[in-house]
Amino acid sequence: MGTKKKPKNSQLVIRINEDERNDFVSLCDELDTSAARELRRFIRSFIAEQGQEPKN
Repeated sequence: MGTKKKPKNSQLVIRINEDERNDFVSLCDELDTSAARELRRFIRSFIAEQGQEPKN
């Protein structure tokens, strides 16, 4: 694996329904993953689907 991971040095604050948040976090726990990991994965996928290169 020759690619270096970029540092996680920024935050994105969102407001969501408490029940949805709790359901999401619980599901992530059941799947042995973290909410942050899944949100980062979604963001990368969304950027790729839109045909844009991530900015450095």
